[in-house]
Amino acid sequence: MTEYTTQIAVIAGGPSGLSAAVQAAEDGAEVIVLEKAATVGGAANMGMGPLGIGTKYQRQQMVDITVEKAFKMFMEYTHYNVDARLVKRYFEQSAETIEWLEDMGVEFEGAFRYFPKSEATWHIVKTDQGIGPRAASFMNKALYARAQELGVQVLLETPAKKIIMEDGKVAGVLATDKDGNEVKVNCKAAIICTGGAGCNKDFIKKETGYDHGVDMFNFAIPGIMGDGLRMAWEAGADHLPVRIEQAAVIEGIDDLPGSVANIMGQPNLLVNYDGKRIMNEEEMQNTTFLSNVASHQKKRTCFSIVDSSIVRYYVKNGVDNVCLVRPDPDVSDFPEAVKMAKENGNEGLFIADTIEELAEMTGINEENLVDTVDEYNDYCDSVDEEFFKDRRYMRPLIKAPYYAARIRPGGYGTVGGIRINENCEACDKDFEPVPGLYAAGADACNIYDDSYMFLLPGNSMGFAVNTGRIAGMSAAEYVEDED
Repeated sequence: MTEYTTQIAVIAGGPSGLSAAVQAAEDGAEVIVLEKAATVGGAANMGMGPLGIGTKYQRQQMVDITVEKAFKMFMEYTHYNVDARLVKRYFEQSAETIEWLEDMGVEFEGAFRYFPKSEATWHIVKTDQGIGPRAASFMNKALYARAQELGVQVLLETPAKKIIMEDGKVAGVLATDKDGNEVKVNCKAAIICTGGAGCNKDFIKKETGYDHGVDMFNFAIPGIMGDGLRMAWEAGADHLPVRIEQAAVIEGIDDLPGSVANIMGQPNLLVNYDGKRIMNEEEMQNTTFLSNVASHQKKRTCFSIVDSSIVRYYVKNGVDNVCLVRPDPDVSDFPEAVKMAKENGNEGLFIADTIEELAEMTGINEENLVDTVDEYNDYCDSVDEEFFKDRRYMRPLIKAPYYAARIRPGGYGTVGGIRINENCEACDKDFEPVPGLYAAGADACNIYDDSYMFLLPGNSMGFAVNTGRIAGMSAAEYVEDED
């Protein structure tokens, strides 16, 4: 057995773990990070940046968002089913966290909305390749460099297995190295930052009821198996509900040009297997809302439908709504994308010469779909009497070919499970802190209740970085008092 002694063991080196390690070390603590992968950053290496509220970028861009406004939005959105003290502390710290990251050399493009109805709270990390996925990997590299500068020891390919408790307090962490040899880290505090369980199908089924790959299509980052949740519960932390951080997916378009997702994600006709409309389609831009709607339909599926006249309009004028992930309104390559889909035998995109044929291909109730299209087309000449959609988005389906795409529940992985307080102390069933045990990031993200707060984008990474810092502060203070 290899044995180490330190004050704080941080379990996992994603954005929450790296932030916890850096903050604790800046506060004078000795820190070891245990990371199961061969590199740091975790799932956040695919991300783009954290939330910030009241930052200099927002002031420069004349963005009207304050901690007070964001806090009220958040609490009303969640119907006060979450910890107000934790949300407020997180939001109040978020602007200073942006500056904290900048002090390490992280640069930001500015503050951005994700989609038109959201607020400009997403602080995208600047890279040498412009705005896009994986930008946050630059932030993770800066955090890692700062951790090394502060003397933090990072043990890669060393997954933690168990938290050692003695006399009701954290006393160490057991792990294994890449060769399977046991590693013991003696410590007074442990911070769990393992990122949820998005790759564990059995765990997802047991905790959420969704069947990954069947009716749930969240990201499944290899290695994100729920190890930290299990260790926390075994150590005495309360077992809170685990949820999927939902954002709908359009099935079968990953290997197609972005124009397909861009057009099929526009606010046109959306129906279920019964052939009936199911929401005001202008709200589809919030893919959390869209995923929620899909989750309550037969087979947890809905269909976006357009015709060639709508496609022609978009090709000529650009789409109605863009988002930060698909910011280009130009969809002129849609005809080539459809041809590619046919050649590849794509099963998520349907093309038909009549509404009846489209119903047969998709399995939608034919009679109801025909009636729904007729009724919807009538609304396009007047007003939407069913769901009150803005007239700007009311375009009739009148010309073949007709296109449909399956939309399914999806998301970024699991969130929540470990009860924490505003100091990121892991708490037991009596709401009492487990001495020396802390949690941050996705494992402890119980602040969304049943729906991810997409109106304030950057929340997932913002929560990870800020709770990591809070956990680091709290753990550093705890171990100092224990000495």
